[in-house]
Amino acid sequence: MICRVLVTDGEQRAALAITRSLGAAGYEVFVCSPRTRSLAGASRYAQDEVTVPDPLRDAAGFAAAVSGLVNWRCIDLLMPVTDGSLVALLPCRAQMPSVTLPFAHAAVHARLSQKGDVLAAAAALGVAVPAQTTIASAEHASRVPLEGLRYPLVLKPSPVLARANGAWIKPSVAYAGSAEQLRAHLKQWPVGAYPVLLQQRVVGQGIGVSLLRWDGRTVAAFAHRRLREKPPSGGVSVYSESIAPDPRLVAQSEALLEHFGWQGVAMVEYKTDGASGRTYLMEVNPRFWGSLQLAVDAGVDFPALLAAAALGRPLSQPASYRVGVRSRSWWGDVDHLLARLRHDPAALALPPGAPSRGRAVRDFLALWRPGDRGDVLRWRDPMPFVRETIDWLRGR
Repeated sequence: MICRVLVTDGEQRAALAITRSLGAAGYEVFVCSPRTRSLAGASRYAQDEVTVPDPLRDAAGFAAAVSGLVNWRCIDLLMPVTDGSLVALLPCRAQMPSVTLPFAHAAVHARLSQKGDVLAAAAALGVAVPAQTTIASAEHASRVPLEGLRYPLVLKPSPVLARANGAWIKPSVAYAGSAEQLRAHLKQWPVGAYPVLLQQRVVGQGIGVSLLRWDGRTVAAFAHRRLREKPPSGGVSVYSESIAPDPRLVAQSEALLEHFGWQGVAMVEYKTDGASGRTYLMEVNPRFWGSLQLAVDAGVDFPALLAAAALGRPLSQPASYRVGVRSRSWWGDVDHLLARLRHDPAALALPPGAPSRGRAVRDFLALWRPGDRGDVLRWRDPMPFVRETIDWLRGR
């Protein structure tokens, strides 16, 4: 019997990777998105795409629309992609008893979505975390002696999502080189973004350890390093490479997810300090991640593995995967280059030792090396890239 899957957030790269993976595996894949024309919906593996409310702006309307789609399309497996979708759908599990939702309960997701709680738990487990000060509230900020802090600092809202003007927003990371800059940033954030973490800036290589945990065990593990990001100071990966998993980081990641009782996929982010060589935990993303296609290309098909685990089907666990596979988000990489050309390092909050503009151009012009793959551009499934290109050009 063919299983029907609904993938949310079709505008996301991860949604496209899930759609391609499960479509190729023989599932009937349906896509929904706040956009009328989404990346995943353009794939030849998508049976249909439907427009739904934005889960950040209208969580209740989004959940109702998804529930309606589950009933209408007789969906067996529901794959939420973003934090907004998970926050909206996980509490509604009881209202959709006919569908399998392959993630831990809402309370577990909520705990893992608080960076402060995750870092505190990690420190208790012996995992290295950056030195930090916590600003509990906007009122508390006025009482903290900001001049006495050690700059530069990275400002990270503890909650992944914050309420503002009746909707959810995803506060971005900011950087402060002085007390004046720090005050300016703190004034801009809504009350729901607190607590805010004032964190030591770790300058070095970003590493992601991705895991699928099911029934208390690790089904699959994968590691990659970030080569370029958008924005250049740190953000989503636009060019990344598969690397051999560090057993110590995998064990730490497993222990942390086990501590919170997580079930499903997650990526645990680390950064290795270039000066000391020490690797610090940055955060945990309890969901699919943007560079998911890289893991699939390297040989760890997380969407298919998660679907099989959730549906009780036989699991074909990868014994290993290919190291040195690289994935490039073309238009994201163009945005990275344009940012480097248009703004100076200070405006971009680049750390000391960041590549020069000339180096950034040379790196970008190395358009292909053995092992490179496009995460959206696929000759056997070209329409998502066509749609992405049109959207990018319209946004200029």
